[in-house]
Amino acid sequence: MSEQKYVKLNNGVDMPMAGIGTFLLSPDEAEASVTSALQAGYRLIDTANAYVNEKAVGRGIKKSGIDRKEIFLETKLWPSFYEQADAVEKTLERLDTDYIDLLLIHQPAGNYIAGYRLMEQAYKAGKVRAIGLSNFTPAQIQEILDVCEVKPAILQTEVHPYSQEQELKAFLAQEDMVIQAWYPLGHGDKALIGEPVFSKLAEKYGKSNAQIILRWHIQAGNVVIPGSKNPEHIRANFDLFDFSLDDTEMAEIAALNKDKRYYTSTPQMLKSYAEMVPPVDEQK
Repeated sequence: MSEQKYVKLNNGVDMPMAGIGTFLLSPDEAEASVTSALQAGYRLIDTANAYVNEKAVGRGIKKSGIDRKEIFLETKLWPSFYEQADAVEKTLERLDTDYIDLLLIHQPAGNYIAGYRLMEQAYKAGKVRAIGLSNFTPAQIQEILDVCEVKPAILQTEVHPYSQEQELKAFLAQEDMVIQAWYPLGHGDKALIGEPVFSKLAEKYGKSNAQIILRWHIQAGNVVIPGSKNPEHIRANFDLFDFSLDDTEMAEIAALNKDKRYYTSTPQMLKSYAEMVPPVDEQK
């Protein structure tokens, strides 16, 4: 297997382009998946306050035996914690680490400017190596850009072949921000994964359709964090670095875009996010 690819963030920090996500994983599943992923060569781990598995992720990192400095650990602050002065400190405690490589504002809900200020303080104190946003629209990103002292490095959002977000990516490129894809395989949509172009390329390269999609992301400049609790899938989702798609193949995949999202937030959802308090203190 060839080497992992990295992208340089706007503050000079190198971030791996392929990682594992832990959304919807129970603590036991998250711990096992993180250990398994790190042993398979992954170096990017994504979690969040709201996943209520940060403690387990921290244990998985310890259990892997991989030096913490080699690991790029990313987590996200939840809206109900944006105005809590010790939110970052508590996140560090749960992860059992001295620093976080990338900290994001999880949702543009509640007082997210206050949340962003907390992250800036943590960045300046050396507790966080880079900060960014998740699920923000261009207008909301601009709002942060207009007031920030530390520029966001990343936008984590829904991106996959059916929703390629070219306009958003052009906006981010102007601001020297990198895009990170959640739902990189389109929420497991069989129609998307089974597109004939992926089947054809999978046969050509001796890969699976999912591996072709993940490789497309990497070549398109999208950091990917597919989640899995299956060790075989975890290994397969990282086996992306021994082949590359040519320009014609990249263009064929680009033609699949239909601006189809699987998740759209509404003002009501954002209001409920701001009110919801994840049971982080009860996590195992």
